[in-house]
Amino acid sequence: MILGIGNTLLSDEGAGIHALNLMKETFDARSDLTFLDGGTLSFSLACWIEECHHLIVFDAAELHAPPGTVKVFAGSDMDAYLGAAKRSAHEVGLMDLMDIARLTDHLPVNRALIGIQPQVMDWGMQPTENVGHALPEAVDQAATLLHLWAQPPLTDATPTAVQHRNTPPSELPKTGA
Repeated sequence: MILGIGNTLLSDEGAGIHALNLMKETFDARSDLTFLDGGTLSFSLACWIEECHHLIVFDAAELHAPPGTVKVFAGSDMDAYLGAAKRSAHEVGLMDLMDIARLTDHLPVNRALIGIQPQVMDWGMQPTENVGHALPEAVDQAATLLHLWAQPPLTDATPTAVQHRNTPPSELPKTGA
């Protein structure tokens, strides 16, 4: 599920919805994706989150970075970011929704927040130029996550790199070097 949150009446505060709409234009033909405009969040979204295995959330977020900066918080990084000090108008609600999913044992296996640093949070129907230019990057980050999450998980039969840390030189494989 691709979830956009924000208020499109407050310029950059609507960055999550604008990113969602851009992604939907690009990936609308994919039947395996659900696009959801979460607005300014409500507990009614809990059932949607509980039903998905993969969740990408777009939102304006305080990143302490230049306007238009995009940052991805995946898995436990998302949990830590949402659990830290208040960073946007929605995080308490998003954190609550994730806690509901966690408490009901329905936390999405793969989850990520793609935050976009706002510049202006005042009346306006369009994002500022910096945030508008960041929207394609946010969508690219989401596409990268979808690609990574579509890969089969590693199994015990999957070859892995052999680690030789703390192995005496006499026990290391002979390389001929």
